[in-house]
Amino acid sequence: QVQLVESGGDLVQPGGSLRLYCTASGFTVSDYAMSWYRQGPGKDRALVAIIYPGRGTNYADSVKGRFTISRDHAKNTVYLQMNSLEPEDTAVYYCSVNVRKLNYWGQGTQVTVSS
Repeated sequence: QVQLVESGGDLVQPGGSLRLYCTASGFTVSDYAMSWYRQGPGKDRALVAIIYPGRGTNYADSVKGRFTISRDHAKNTVYLQMNSLEPEDTAVYYCSVNVRKLNYWGQGTQVTVSS
């Protein structure tokens, strides 16, 4: 059974950093494209970053140079390192994967950037 569990969200001041975790079970993260999405207040859910099985990555323009997606095969976990956080980064962050043509989502983790 595919499951995704996000953690690491918190309240942080502008300019600060956070690391989000997506722990997976029921499949191997290294074998699939793994994505982080976010949904801010009053906004649609949007793609933030994606990492492919070959380790290639892509980022939304708004986070390029500030966020880094990575994964740990041994821990079956995907990370999102977020630096230089801005109030506009405030959102619920979700981990997602498509396995055998089905989209799976975690429950989300709240990131709030505020002074």
